[in-house]
Order: sequence, then C-alpha cells, then structure tokens
Amino acid sequence: MHFYDGHFGGMHLVWWFVWLVFILWIFFIPTDIPHQRRTKENSLDILKRRFAKGEISKEEFEEYRTILKENK
Repeated sequence: MHFYDGHFGGMHLVWWFVWLVFILWIFFIPTDIPHQRRTKENSLDILKRRFAKGEISKEEFEEYRTILKENK
C-alpha cells in the first residue's frame, strides 16, 4: 500500500466511482417512478381526459374528436 500525505493513494478514485454511479442513477434508473418522466400526450388523449373529468359534454367530445381525426 502506498500512502501519500497520510491518505491512501487511490481512495479518491473510489469517490469518483461513487459520484459517477450516483449521477447515472439520478438520470437513468428512476424512470419507473411516478411523475418522474411523463409521456407526451397527444391531442386525443387530452380530449379523452377532459371528457372523463366532465369538462366537456359528449356532443363536444364527439365534435372535437371528429375534427382531430380529419386533421391527421
């Protein structure tokens, strides 16, 4: 073992590894945590959600859905 100024010579490499694992964990591992990364909603999904919440009537839903399907 090689000591330099009272510190183990390669110990700083262990801390670099710990930080690297921590940073990778932050960006790549928690993809299954709710609300971590949201999938992009398309306009029909938003329309269905608004209808389910009662924000729009059935007639409005049908009208908007027809317009959306025509524009695709």
